Amino acid sequence: MPIQPIRTPDDHKTTLARIEVLWGADPGTPEGDELDVLIDLVEHYEEHHFPIPEVEPVDLLRAHMEAANRTQADLARLFGSAPRASEILNRRRALTVEMVHKLNKEWGLPAEPLVRPYHLQTDQSG
Repeated sequence: MPIQPIRTPDDHKTTLARIEVLWGADPGTPEGDELDVLIDLVEHYEEHHFPIPEVEPVDLLRAHMEAANRTQADLARLFGSAPRASEILNRRRALTVEMVHKLNKEWGLPAEPLVRPYHLQTDQSG
């Protein structure tokens, strides 16, 4: 397959099919080199045509907890405090660097999206 930019959905489909054929090719071989280049082309195309919206850290945390069947009690154990876990999930307190580190190390969550600034809830009663 001649290597060229991916410009259309048909180009994308064709390139994905070729990647499937090449999958598992040894690095440093002509097939492995072609696979590397095609993967880069697909990533570039998909980043521009199917962007993933940024998600707020708390939404990411909640989605992970739901997918992994983790509870607020699990988060409390990780952070060492039930009130702290509640404050985080209710956006009353921001995640700290230490919390992000624990979420990354213990739960495998990527740190980068967890360190994004996000809006906290403010107490409207006072």
